Amino acid sequence: MTITAPALRTARPRGRHRHLSALLTWRGLTGLALVGLTGLAGLLAPLLTGLDPNAQSALALAGPSTRHPFGTDDLGRDVLSRVLHGVGTDLTIILTAVPIGAALGCAAALLAATSRWADLAVQRGFDLLLAFPGLILGLAITAVLGPGRWPVVIVIALVEIPGFGRQLRAGILVQREREYALAARVGGSSRARVLLRHVVPNAVDPLIVQTALALSLGVFIEGALSFLGLGVRPPEPTLGSILSQSVAYLSTDPTFAAAPLAATTALVLGFTLIAEALNRGIRR
Repeated sequence: MTITAPALRTARPRGRHRHLSALLTWRGLTGLALVGLTGLAGLLAPLLTGLDPNAQSALALAGPSTRHPFGTDDLGRDVLSRVLHGVGTDLTIILTAVPIGAALGCAAALLAATSRWADLAVQRGFDLLLAFPGLILGLAITAVLGPGRWPVVIVIALVEIPGFGRQLRAGILVQREREYALAARVGGSSRARVLLRHVVPNAVDPLIVQTALALSLGVFIEGALSFLGLGVRPPEPTLGSILSQSVAYLSTDPTFAAAPLAATTALVLGFTLIAEALNRGIRR
């Protein structure tokens, strides 16, 4: 039997525009708006506030005013300026860490597809990473490397590896038994070509959803580590460190915590809505 190239192409799943269509739903648009506006505010922080986030003044714990819409912190620094710069710091960290974790997880899944023994070794590696909660892993890594940006990046990347790896591995297991993959093998394609040319491109849809969820989880992990004093070194602002500072003043100055809490909620909710919209679009 001869398998022609057009036959293989028609065996592929639905068009790629479903991702864009999914993002144009109310969930997708709301998520994009939350993440986009918050991220844009962080990017334009110097222009929006015109204040140095680390500049101290005598106006410690001052309430909201025209110059300081969310007041000042315990060292007289403008809260809004620090929050917007903190958004930029958080997004820089997670947008560095998540792609690293995704690349390592997908590489491990591809290695697992080469042989039974490789699959067993990779699965045990994923189990080992999953045995350590993110915060425990963060404590261990920062105990060795100390607090800072790169230790946080390493922690988030390690936490994300099993999620991406297992998603791609599951997709490969399903797709390589489909008719188009069997047809390609019958047509004389090598195992590596079938995997890379036919199976993997059709197994990446769950990874797109996983990416949005991973970004949401990255915000949580960075915030938790910074809240515990294990994240980025002060005085550089992050959302978690600002929230940590504000806890002692919740009863006397609630606006101190309002801005970082609102920014964190916007990022987490935005990424979650994007993931949900993409997931619904893929399942249609």
